[in-house]
Amino acid sequence: MAKVLMKGNEALAEGAIRAGCKLFFGYPITPQSEIPEYLSRRLPEVGGCYLQAESEVAASNMLYGAAGVGERVFTSSSSPGISLMAEGLSYIAGAQLPVVVLNMVRGGPGLGGILPAQSDYLQATKGLGHGDFRLLVLAPSTVQEAADLIVDAFDLADKYRNPVMILGDGMLGQMMEPVEFKDRPKSKDLPPKTWAATGLVPGKKKSIINSLYLDPLELEANSWELKAKYDAMARDELRWEQFNCEGEYDVLIVAYGSMARICKTTIELLKKRGVSVGLFRPITVFPYPYKQLSDAAQKAKMVFCVEMSTGQMLDDVKIALEGSRPIHFYGRTGGIVPSPEEVLRQVERIRNGEEVDKVWER
Repeated sequence: MAKVLMKGNEALAEGAIRAGCKLFFGYPITPQSEIPEYLSRRLPEVGGCYLQAESEVAASNMLYGAAGVGERVFTSSSSPGISLMAEGLSYIAGAQLPVVVLNMVRGGPGLGGILPAQSDYLQATKGLGHGDFRLLVLAPSTVQEAADLIVDAFDLADKYRNPVMILGDGMLGQMMEPVEFKDRPKSKDLPPKTWAATGLVPGKKKSIINSLYLDPLELEANSWELKAKYDAMARDELRWEQFNCEGEYDVLIVAYGSMARICKTTIELLKKRGVSVGLFRPITVFPYPYKQLSDAAQKAKMVFCVEMSTGQMLDDVKIALEGSRPIHFYGRTGGIVPSPEEVLRQVERIRNGEEVDKVWER
């Protein structure tokens, strides 16, 4: 298929349709509003249904019902909208239902602003909602990768019977790039949805979709069953990218999403100055590729974590390195996106033994 020029939001929406999703429940919020707008037009063309809920809370409960009967369902929102969905997503995870959720992150906290940020990392990977549950979280850095990963997200959700999140940012959602949608045969490895509540069938065990366990032993057993699933994700679903990591290098930059592609330009600029810098980009931010980052860091003198936040991924970088290398951090937030030249200045500063610029003290 020929490449088409699309906004990131539109490519994600079309990717969901290509993955076999015919149901979307959500509520518009900048900077992801092009997704529901696009799906409101496209889903009826493929026999699907777009339904704008009265709120994000309502949308999350609609997801629960549709996923419970075995349908592929999708929602998208941004930052405060995801917070409103958090309770419903905990119910969905507790009931082991496959749902794909997209967060096109904007600056915060509170209403914040509508410009891009990476300040929902902790929410996505550590503290989305109540109880012992996790989401598998994928963080694309290009429009093409976003279109590819959302297809994978639906398969992963079905494979693990668990919500999967695409973690983007306003920059990825609004930029336009050429995209090619690949024809993918339906995976034969996915288990049949015999658990789905599709009505009473003679000879079939009754299916009950539920996350309520009043017996503490039953609740504990369910929590450990979920934990085993998350451990399997950490074993089998790790994804990462290394860029310019051949041989040894002075600095290893760690960045994800849109920030990583900016850092690639920084690395090319530094190459022209004879400075060797590598990039480690986690694609799954839960589960996090701790060992792979640790191995990459052994070839560097120091590690430099760069984010569009006040340092939400930094703790995971520290866990991965276990004190084996000095770690420096540089972050911009509030919707400010560091330029390649700005990151370059910080690399030069830490190579010279100086501290990074403290932009928050200006």
